[in-house]
This record gives sequence, structure tokens and C-alpha cells, in this order.
Amino acid sequence: MELFISFLTLTLLEIVLGIDNLIFISILSSKLPKHQQSSARKVGLVLALGFRILLLFFISWIAGLTENLFTIFGKGFSGRDIILLGGGMFLIAKSTTEIHEKVEGDEAGPHDFKSPVNFISIIFQIGLLDIVFSLDSVITAVGMSQNLTVMVSAVIAAVIVMVLTVNQLNDFINRNPTIKMLALSFLLMVGFVLVAEGWGLHVPKGYIYFAMAFSMLVEFLNIRARRKSKNV
Repeated sequence: MELFISFLTLTLLEIVLGIDNLIFISILSSKLPKHQQSSARKVGLVLALGFRILLLFFISWIAGLTENLFTIFGKGFSGRDIILLGGGMFLIAKSTTEIHEKVEGDEAGPHDFKSPVNFISIIFQIGLLDIVFSLDSVITAVGMSQNLTVMVSAVIAAVIVMVLTVNQLNDFINRNPTIKMLALSFLLMVGFVLVAEGWGLHVPKGYIYFAMAFSMLVEFLNIRARRKSKNV
């Protein structure tokens, strides 16, 4: 019974921690042609699952990532810090670029140059952030349970839920441009938090998820109000 409760608790936590990963995959995959989007989302989630399970089998190596590799101005940096800093800066850059495209308009003119977007480049970007999000996910799992079977089962269950919901999430985000902007802002905030944690400043994730949930609630009310005004 205790193992089952531990499994359920960890699964729910992994699903919550996977929201930012899910949003990132959804937004990036939407840049591909329609017939490739679903495949990109599935490959991205399979990579996320693979990275998480692989890291769980290298728990001792993960523990070693917390040891300082070098010091700058009295601040020690570990392997985990470097991964979080790199992932955070990449997420900030990517989110800022996407927000700029949405604000300025992403339709290129006849003489505008846009870097080519293809399936491999999108999967590569998803894979980079999967590693960062997986590290955070696995560290949380190790902190909550010492049973490898429970941890692996919880991660698999969480990813299955993500696979079943990613298409619906993607459709909802694409149907509502303001929700997409909120999602990008959320990823931008997550990027800043990753950079802060890389510098040794811990920011409780609960604050971020609460802020995002509150913003989403307000936007849902706005969507409903707009629909109601159209029907009047």
C-alpha cells in the first residue's frame, strides 16, 4: 500500500513537472508542416521518457553532478549548474524569439529571410530541453523515493498521460493565440528560474505554477466573455 501511494504521488508530481516540457514540445512541433507535427510530438515525448529512465539508472552519476567542478568569484559551479544554466539560457532565447515572431508577425515577406525549419532541427531542440527537464524530474523522483521500480513506473505513467493529452493541448494552444502567448511567457519564466538555480538561487516551483494557473484562469474567463459577447 505504501509503495502504491508513493507511486501515485510521484506520478502526479511528474505530470506537473512535465507541463513545461509538454508546452515546449507542443509549441515547437507546431512550426512543422501539419503532417509532421504529431510525429514530432510523439518522438519528443519518447525522448523525454528515454532520458528520464536512463538517468534513473545512473543515480550515482547524478549525485556526482552536484560536486563543484570549478569556482568563479567564490561561487562554485557543478555539472548540474552548468546544465541548468545552458538549458535556461536556451529556453530564454527560444521563448523570446517565439514571442517576437508572434508580436511582430511571423509571416515573412517576399524578401525576408527565415531560417529553415525541418523535422530534424525541431527534434534536436526538443531533445536538448528534454535533457534539462529530465534532470529536474529525476532529481525530484530520487528525493521522493528510493525504490527504482516505483520511480521508473511513475515516470512511464506520467509520460503516457502526456502522450494522451499532448495533441489536445496543442490544438487548444493553436486555437487561442492569447493562450499561446501565455504559454511562451511561462516558458520564458521557467528559463529564468533554471538560470537562477544554476547560480545557486532556489526558486520554489510552486510559485511559478500558481502564477501560471492564475493567469490561465483569468484568460479562460476572458475567452468565455468574448464568446458570450459574440453570441449577443
